[in-house]
Amino acid sequence: MDKMQDCGSCDRGSIPRGGTIHNLFFVAESFPMPRIPIKDLKKDIQINVTLRGTPFTFHSTWGLFSPEKIDEGTTSLINNVSVKETNTILDLGCGYGALGIPLAKLAPKGIVHMIDRDFVAVEYARKNALLNGVKNAKTYLSNGFDQIPENTRFQTIVSNLPAKISKEFFWILFEEARKHLTPNGELYVVTISGLRRFVERNFKTIFGNYELLASKGTYFVAKAVNHS
Repeated sequence: MDKMQDCGSCDRGSIPRGGTIHNLFFVAESFPMPRIPIKDLKKDIQINVTLRGTPFTFHSTWGLFSPEKIDEGTTSLINNVSVKETNTILDLGCGYGALGIPLAKLAPKGIVHMIDRDFVAVEYARKNALLNGVKNAKTYLSNGFDQIPENTRFQTIVSNLPAKISKEFFWILFEEARKHLTPNGELYVVTISGLRRFVERNFKTIFGNYELLASKGTYFVAKAVNHS
């Protein structure tokens, strides 16, 4: 899967059972076209959800990650992240804002940067911030950390990591995250369980530490702290 399409607009799960990486049309072949008018499919999808005790409404669309509901991994990350009300936070690969917008509510005196490589994701994140009355959030296009000013530092970085990118790109993301964290700043990630040992190994190599915060079947949530 291609990055920040990775982080914003594509499936973060594994290949469906019976499919292979070579069978790119597995899902399309297995499920016929729905009997729904195209004009209806093009309408925004509305998600109503309560996160950390606060109700939210998100608008989404087909082509973005988890367009019909907030996935369990994202919910688990939100429930496990610790932020202060003044924190500067980065939502890396924000999608339609399912992580960044609730965190902005938890840090009303801070600011949240929501970035994605997918312009559709960025536009929906921007609209959802307005929809939920969030004024302390910035949304912008960025391929990883490319558009983040070199001197910008975050107390908290969160990411729903895509499952299908190269190990080299993970190394880039983790190392860039370390460089953009304040001393004792924290990186929180959620991704598929199959990457748990890889993330643990690389967090320990790059940050010198790793903490497993939650694990359930198909996903896990982990944290690393920048002690440098």
